[in-house]
Amino acid sequence: MIRKRKMFSRPKKLYQKTRIEEENKLLKIYGLKNKREVWKALAKINYYRTRAMALAKAPESEQAVFLGKLSALGFKAGTISDVLALQVEDILKRRLPTIVAGKQLAYTVQQARQMVVHKKIKINGKIVNIPGYIVSLAEEGNITSSQKLVPRKSAEEESSDSSDSSEESSEDTE
Repeated sequence: MIRKRKMFSRPKKLYQKTRIEEENKLLKIYGLKNKREVWKALAKINYYRTRAMALAKAPESEQAVFLGKLSALGFKAGTISDVLALQVEDILKRRLPTIVAGKQLAYTVQQARQMVVHKKIKINGKIVNIPGYIVSLAEEGNITSSQKLVPRKSAEEESSDSSDSSEESSEDTE
């Protein structure tokens, strides 16, 4: 059996307050499970950057192929300098739960991640249950959900419902 290699590298300095705070913000905004997912996105960005630097002196045709692939994935990469300027947030915005939440198929990114893991999301009619899946522009319009969202009640409706139920329970006891 062939062992898969790690797709990320841990930070060299474990306790950097600014890095930890930034990672915690990303975890909350994009509904990530743990910091390893941030590190994987960072590793992917570093791969794209090193590939772009290697292609900087290559012919235009090879650069066009690489830039075309990145553009198909939904990254704004018209030139090599655009690829070098990519950030971790650019990859995290293209993940499946973020796109599902953006299309209003879920209320939050965390709920969207749960829907993906529980096999409620389909792309082109095929179930995708990988939260780290990078959605291309061609697939973005074909995302569907097998679960219907129940409209949320406003805070006023919830408070009136709870007071109505307490009145009913007091009448039942008498």
